[in-house]
Amino acid sequence: DVQLQASGGGLVQAGGSLSLSCEASGITFDDYAIGWFRQAPGKGREGVSCISRSDGTTYYADSVKGRFTISSDDAKNTVYLQMNNLKPEDTAIYYCTAAAVFCTIQVSEIHYWGKGTQVTVSS
Repeated sequence: DVQLQASGGGLVQAGGSLSLSCEASGITFDDYAIGWFRQAPGKGREGVSCISRSDGTTYYADSVKGRFTISSDDAKNTVYLQMNNLKPEDTAIYYCTAAAVFCTIQVSEIHYWGKGTQVTVSS
């Protein structure tokens, strides 16, 4: 049974920081690209960041470059998303995702979705 267990969301003021974590189980960690999508109220799902376990390459949406950092801990099958200098427009539900091998921003190419975690940034 595949599980992507996300944690770490919350409420923070603009300019603050939050760290999300996603623990994967039921999959061979190295065979997947683990990342995060988000969905703001009234909008579609947007690929935010991803790390490919096969070669370590990373992806960041332009809107978060320089503010968000993705990393992984192989021993714990866990991926982290450090979010700094948060802005109100970062407010969304964040979903941990797994895609085959390489990072993708296409919703249709995501194999597994975790339950979302709410991130709210107040102005």
